[in-house]
Amino acid sequence: MSARYQQKIRFVLLKEFILAKKARGAGHYQQEFSHLENAHVLGQHSTYWHSKAHCLMLLWAVRRSAKKEFAGQLLRIFGALTKTAIGLVPAGNTGGSNISPFKSLPLSTQHAKAIARAQS
Repeated sequence: MSARYQQKIRFVLLKEFILAKKARGAGHYQQEFSHLENAHVLGQHSTYWHSKAHCLMLLWAVRRSAKKEFAGQLLRIFGALTKTAIGLVPAGNTGGSNISPFKSLPLSTQHAKAIARAQS
C-alpha cells in the first residue's frame, strides 16, 4: 500500500495505540490486546504500521509471560516485514497467535470505513 495510505490511517491507528496504553495502565490487559488487534487490522496494509502492531503485541506477550503469543509474534513480525509490501496479508486478520496468520476474517463496519477512507 502507498505511503499515502500509511499517513491517512495514522490518526486512527494512533488512537488505538493510545487506548491500548490506557488499558494497560488500568490493568485491563485483554482490553489492551483488543486495541492492538484493532490497530493490526487497520495497519496491515502498511509495512510500518503492520510491523509496529506486531512489535507491540510481542511486548504485551513479554509483560504477560505469554510464551505462545511471544513465539507467534516473532513469526508474525518476520511476516509483516517481508510480506506486507507484496500484498500477502489476509484482510481482517487480528494478528494474535490464536488466529492462523493466513486466515482472512470479516472486517467490522468501523474498520472497513476507516480503511476505505484511507485508501481514497
